[in-house]
Amino acid sequence: MIKHIVMWNFADAAEGADKAANLAKAQADLVALRGLVPGMGTFEVAIGADPFEHSYDLVLYSEFESEAALQAYAGHPRHVAVAQFIGKVRTARACMDYPA
Repeated sequence: MIKHIVMWNFADAAEGADKAANLAKAQADLVALRGLVPGMGTFEVAIGADPFEHSYDLVLYSEFESEAALQAYAGHPRHVAVAQFIGKVRTARACMDYPA
């Protein structure tokens, strides 16, 4: 199993919307990817509630049966479209994949 965790911070305003609107869109778009490819397991998306400077605005926690399943997800056109949107509205990104 591969665990895939991604965290983002968002700009106060981008793509004609404020931070809250972009966070809500990104969360909804990510949630819609649940079950996208075979081998995808747990898939959780949450907007952070922690007001501290070290916190991130949005987190994705997901599990995949194999590296191949993770790669299928990463290359899927629906995932690519969501990643492109987030790339336009984020200010920071951290990611970690590791075997479990």
